Amino acid sequence: MIRFTEIEARAAERKGGAEALESLLLTPRPMADVAAIAEDRWLSQFTRCIFEAGFNWDLIEKRWPQFEDAFQGFDVTRWLFMSDEDLAELMQAPGLVANAMKIRSVAGNAQYLSDVAKSQGSAGAYFASWPIDQYMELCNELKSRGSRLGGATGQRALRRMGRDALILSPSVIKALNHWGVIAGEPTAKKDIAAVQLAITAWHEDGRRGLTQMSQILAYSVD
Repeated sequence: MIRFTEIEARAAERKGGAEALESLLLTPRPMADVAAIAEDRWLSQFTRCIFEAGFNWDLIEKRWPQFEDAFQGFDVTRWLFMSDEDLAELMQAPGLVANAMKIRSVAGNAQYLSDVAKSQGSAGAYFASWPIDQYMELCNELKSRGSRLGGATGQRALRRMGRDALILSPSVIKALNHWGVIAGEPTAKKDIAAVQLAITAWHEDGRRGLTQMSQILAYSVD
């Protein structure tokens, strides 16, 4: 397997040098800060990333205050059970995107966050606790226990909340193909395992966290 220092050197070459590359890299929030984030903010961010998927991000950003109002601040207890009447009102709410499946995901993710908080103390502490060598398991957890949080959607939400996160964006997948980690899309279990093996080894090699590793991979090819 290629060493991450070589991938980083390639990214630096493409971006005008090591200093220029470094200036582009994000720094995640301290895990203690991520752990302290309340469940309603996780539900808000999950919902926002779900509505952004396949849609105009700028439009969702402009309308987001209306989403917050319509979903009453994304209180988790309020949305554990979404009635048919709730759905009908939300489908007509000013500013919302009338997508019933995405609206229903709020109830599913409220249940997920509530379950995690009850078993782990808080959702933030739980998401912050996953180590790099189990990161793809966390992604699978979001996909299997959450609602519409598979693929890059859940990963993007983690990063938005400040959690150190690799996003399997088209550019990152392109880089994983280019550097021989996987061929094609990482959909099969063996491909997910290969990605996890690579990012664990690369972290040990370059000491980069997942967010910066993800960016450097993307910059190494695009």
